[in-house]
This record gives sequence, structure tokens and C-alpha cells, in this order.
Amino acid sequence: MFHTTNEPLMLTVPLTLEAHQIAQQFHQKHCPKKAKQVYLNTLAVYAVKTSLQCLEIPTNWQASDSWNPIMQTLTNTADLLIKDLGKLECRPVLPNAASCHIPAEVWSDRIGYVAVELNQALTEAKLLGFLPSVKTEEVPLTQLISLEYLLDHINPSQQPIQLSQWLQNIFDAGWQTVETLFDSSPTELAFNFRTYTQIATHLSEPSDLKITRGKRLTLGRRYDDEQVILVINLTPTSVSELDISVEIYPTNGQTYLPKNLRLMILDDTGETVMQAEARSTKQIQLQFSGEPGECFKVRVALADISMTETFIL
Repeated sequence: MFHTTNEPLMLTVPLTLEAHQIAQQFHQKHCPKKAKQVYLNTLAVYAVKTSLQCLEIPTNWQASDSWNPIMQTLTNTADLLIKDLGKLECRPVLPNAASCHIPAEVWSDRIGYVAVELNQALTEAKLLGFLPSVKTEEVPLTQLISLEYLLDHINPSQQPIQLSQWLQNIFDAGWQTVETLFDSSPTELAFNFRTYTQIATHLSEPSDLKITRGKRLTLGRRYDDEQVILVINLTPTSVSELDISVEIYPTNGQTYLPKNLRLMILDDTGETVMQAEARSTKQIQLQFSGEPGECFKVRVALADISMTETFIL
């Protein structure tokens, strides 16, 4: 999808037919002067979104001002919402330009600014670098910081989740009880899930401590966002072994998971060792065992969007 160049880090992205179709849709909603600005802004945002998508950094373009025709009219914005972090401004740079124009109206409410050079034919975009903040509308390209620092800042792949801490009732941010997660979706599926969890808990022996936590995942789509709930169940079977159940459920009142949604278990080398794909599927469950110190990853993918969580037992 993209490739890196030599130091400093730069990313080059093809501007596909999809990119121009989106830009053209917005272009048609504005007068000629504004339309050109919106077209170039859209290509710049598309390039950054595509790059971050390949790096498994979740974004929500549709929730950004740059996706809203009204905000496009009122402001010169090229923002991209980075989930759980904030807005990243993606400013287009024309060929042979010595500086990047960043209007004063976007100097606040941003986690950073990325300069995106568009080639003459608008077939390719190069992410030149970024700045965490700006105080002038014309920023010399020589002042840009390498993208490596941006990626360190916005990459949501935190330290691996220590599941041994879950056994001590210490839980990572974002991981909630299933009752909390499913209470927001009062469907028959949610009721059945809670009933199943309660029955399983009552039937368990005291020594079979079962820990269950879930997390809502949003998988970005072009016109909407698909959401699912990832659930992890831990059951100690001995001092040196845990049974792990990884499950995916639909949300937002949906009965079935998104078609072709994939749930994968990866080992510590990144190799897929288990996987399942949704058809007309109400839930997916993968089960395995592990020992303390072992590492695995859970990946949820839909089309070309994926999210990965890393766990250590």
C-alpha cells in the first residue's frame, strides 16, 4: 500500500480511484474556489488515513470536520480523527513548494500537523513530516519533524495487556464487564449473553475462577462504522495453565456479525494459528490454552480494516 524512503521517514501513498471519487463527491458541493481547496484537502486526508490504516492505527474520517460539507464550507480544514486521541491535521503541499500552508483557524484542537505533498498528476502523495503545534500560517518544510515521532505519539498499540493482572482484579483501560457493555444494547442477543454468563458463573466451582472482560471495537468503513464487541474469558485450570476463550459479538442492535468479519489468533511471531470468518453468524468463539509468560495477539479484520490487541499470560 505504501513504502518508506530513507531517513527521515517518509511514507508514499498512491491516490487511487477511490480517493478521487471521494474528493469529487465533495468537490461538486462547492463553488469553484472552495471546490479546489476541498479536493486537495480530501486527497491529503485520504493519504494519511490510508497510511495509518496500514499501520493498524484506527481513524474515523466520517466523524471529522473534513468529511462534513457544511464544515468544509465554513472552514479550511483537513482534519482526521484519531480514535481516542484527537484530530490530526493533514495539509496538502503542492509540487516544488518550500512551505506548508496551515490556516490559523486550525491552530487549536489538533494533536499534530502532517504535511502531504501531492504530485503534479495527483496520482501519488508523500507524507513529508509533521509538527506537534504551529504558530505561523507558512511553515518551511525544513522545519518538519520525522514521521517516526508522530507514529510514536499516536500509535494506539500500547504495551501488551498483562492478563495475569486480570486475575488480581487489575484491568486495563477500556476493558469493561460484559454487563456494562451489553446494557447499552438491550437486544435479545445481549439478554442471552448475560444469561449465559450468569449461569456459567453459578455453575463454576470456586477454584475455577472465571474472569470475563470485553471491549467495544470500531472498524472504520467508508460510509459508516462497523462496531463489534470483543470478549476475553480466562479460566485458570492449574497453577501453570489458563484456558482462554476469545469471542466476538455484534452490537448496536444487530443480530449478526458483519459478513466476512474475521477473528484471528496470532502467536508471538505474528503467525496466524487460529481463525474464523463470519457468514450469517451471531458470534465467533476461539478457544485455546496457554502458560504464564506466553504471548498471543487477537486480530479482528473487516475488508482492509483491522485492529490488533496483544496479550501476555
